[in-house]
Amino acid sequence: MLFRHMLLHHSRRFSSFAAITPPLITPTLLKQCSSVSQVNLIHQQTLVRGLITHFSTNLISTYIAVSSPSHALSLLQNLTPSPSAVYFWNALIRGSIQPGLLNHSLALFRNMWRLGWTPDNYTFPLVFKACGDLMCCRIGASIHGVVFSTGFESNVFVCNAMVAMYGRCGKLDYARKLFDEMCERRVYDLVSWNSIVAVYMQRGDCKNALGLFDGMCKLGDIDMRPDVVSLVNVLPACASMGAWLHGKAVHGIAVRSGSFEDLFVGNALVDMYAKCGMVDVASKVFDRIKEKDVVSWNAMVNGYSQSGRFEDALGLFEKMREENIELNVVSWSAVIAGYAQRGLGCETLDVFREMQVCGSEPNEVTLVSLLSGCASVGALLHGKETHCYAIKCMLNFEGSDLEDDLMVINALIDMYAKCKSINAARTMFDSLEPKGKDVVSWTVMIGGYAQHGEANDALELFSWMFKQDGLVKPNSFTISCALIACARLAALRLGRQIHAYIFRNHFDSAFLYVANCLIDMYAKSGDIDVARFVFDNLKQKNFVSWTSIMTGYGMHGRGEEALEVFEEMRRLGLQPDGVTLLVVLYACSHSGMIDHGIKLFNSMSKEFGVFPGQEHHACMVDLLGRAGRLNEAMELIEGMQMEPSSIVWVALLSGCRIHANVELGEHAAKQLLELNSENDGSYTLLSNIYANARRWKDVARVRSLMKNIGIRKRPGCSWVQGRKGTTTFYVADKTHPQSKQIYEILRVLIQRIKVLGYVPETSFALHDVDDEEKDDLLFEHSEKLALAYGILISAPGAPIRITKNLRVCGDCHNAITYISMIIDHEIILRDSSRFHHFKKGSCSCRGYW
Repeated sequence: MLFRHMLLHHSRRFSSFAAITPPLITPTLLKQCSSVSQVNLIHQQTLVRGLITHFSTNLISTYIAVSSPSHALSLLQNLTPSPSAVYFWNALIRGSIQPGLLNHSLALFRNMWRLGWTPDNYTFPLVFKACGDLMCCRIGASIHGVVFSTGFESNVFVCNAMVAMYGRCGKLDYARKLFDEMCERRVYDLVSWNSIVAVYMQRGDCKNALGLFDGMCKLGDIDMRPDVVSLVNVLPACASMGAWLHGKAVHGIAVRSGSFEDLFVGNALVDMYAKCGMVDVASKVFDRIKEKDVVSWNAMVNGYSQSGRFEDALGLFEKMREENIELNVVSWSAVIAGYAQRGLGCETLDVFREMQVCGSEPNEVTLVSLLSGCASVGALLHGKETHCYAIKCMLNFEGSDLEDDLMVINALIDMYAKCKSINAARTMFDSLEPKGKDVVSWTVMIGGYAQHGEANDALELFSWMFKQDGLVKPNSFTISCALIACARLAALRLGRQIHAYIFRNHFDSAFLYVANCLIDMYAKSGDIDVARFVFDNLKQKNFVSWTSIMTGYGMHGRGEEALEVFEEMRRLGLQPDGVTLLVVLYACSHSGMIDHGIKLFNSMSKEFGVFPGQEHHACMVDLLGRAGRLNEAMELIEGMQMEPSSIVWVALLSGCRIHANVELGEHAAKQLLELNSENDGSYTLLSNIYANARRWKDVARVRSLMKNIGIRKRPGCSWVQGRKGTTTFYVADKTHPQSKQIYEILRVLIQRIKVLGYVPETSFALHDVDDEEKDDLLFEHSEKLALAYGILISAPGAPIRITKNLRVCGDCHNAITYISMIIDHEIILRDSSRFHHFKKGSCSCRGYW
């Protein structure tokens, strides 16, 4: 308004008095301009009156002030280069350092250089920032050359900007080399050290970040004492590495320097202590922060949640609400993640619904935790709803972060796999481009197959992973999933190959986790001695290690060695828990160590402080049932202080099957029916008991009942390992190309062992036919076919490894025991219950199969 009055005043004087002197144009008048049109008016006057040369710089400055960079640039391009006017180029470049204009800032610099202007120490940092934001290292390196040509290589501000630029572009080696050169020339300051530490943190190299921070502190220069930026840079490195001693030292520096009062430092300290597992110390630091913000509260809630103290996390979350602290997505996500990590899927869903009611928008981290919660309780419908939300609100949006998208997709694959919708998981996995999959994508898909009964698919996918031209390499979790699949299939050959890969690629950082899977794989694949070798060579062992090797000994009927390991564990001061004791009871059961098992069971609560649960009772019932002490087993069940579950009655039913106790078997089956058990094995056991007693009408009744309630008996199958892979056989299988040879070998074997005393046990032919037909039915059992094929393809003296999906048939067990007398091979047969090592006419189970 004042500007208009002045112009009006001058024009009136000119018209009224025909004054010869035009209105006076001054720098003050230009400073009073508030719009582009006003500046344009004066600009025109300077051109008309020939004053443009005198007012060029003032006009440029004013155009910049009223946000008209194009007019400023037009004038600046016609200006004679001078050191003082470089300021205007810097102002224009600074104004372009924002999203969408970064390329324009580089164009301004090129234009400036082309017109003969010499950049100063303010120009270069601005341009390097633009290069870093654009991640354009090639242009940044070119400008680095300009720095040398203009003599600014010794300017600390310019060099700091170059270090930061190379870091943002991912060129860590370039950034470090430049920093080292700066140190050699002593061209550095505190910002230099902060910059290089920040670069290492951006690239996730916490070890080097800590090392550089320590180096800075050792300089002893008063000007190099860590400031707030230094502390906030280095504390996340301590947190990531769990380096609480380093973190404590940094805390001391913060207290001595007075930086502890800074909110950012306080929040970083809370986060560091929490992530290092020192939640109580984090809480003390949190309490000392005078003016907390939502970040402070979130750090503490996250700390409690991640350390498993969910009640404290929820209490603090509720306190945030009481104090009217605005909850953001991080607050909600921390609580949702806490429930998900605890496997409390229903609570996870409840909190998410509450979050939506409060109007807080979830982010990628929220969805990943929510999907984890869905997976933990098999909430497939809720998982699908979350999938729909992700598609509508997050995935594949223009400008969305591809890494965040992939994180959600990986969580979806995991959710579908754990909810047993394995085909949907595979569809999600296949929808990703080969270059779009990361190691997590492969791992969750392989793990989904391995843990949900599709071990062959898991190993096929694992093999395919290695054919992706080095796009992605397996990590320790991928390796562990593959070993789990090998253990399920007893795929010893592939398991050995994976073991070799582990050694070649030095999986040391997570070796205990992987080593435990190796112990489990070797034990379940029939090579318990190698499993023990791996166990003995572990520098460090945890409960999983001890439990795995004892389980292995139990599966192989080597109960004495399982007890030796148990006693060694106790001598080292490790207190057995319920799982450990269950494993030892299992080993006693499968080794016929009845008295040891009873003694251990009776001393559980007194000696170990473990109250026997359903599984322990089931194991004892199994132990007594195998020994034929069915009345004692029934007494144990009747004396239970809890209602027996289905696993207890199945154990009793199994004992009744072995010892042909029809009456007690019927009682156990009745209890299972009342519990609505849908275990096909229970019905099969009862059917077998009736068949053994030749009660064929009852057999038909059980099978009719199974059909009516939709329970299908799993077909028995056996597979044998060969050099070229695994071959599977079903009952009376004639699909194999070498079936004639297989049946001929088996015919000859049966003839030879009959001479030695083998008599077919027709009670295991569970059909109402005559004895001759029963002999034929027994002849065609899958484990016998697998053995004949194993003899056909195996080198002389090599072990033959067979796996059966169900319990081995009693007749087959007897026949294979005889066959082991007339062949040079050790026969290692794994059924659904245990291992049988047949050699020279005896079996490792000693009748407790």
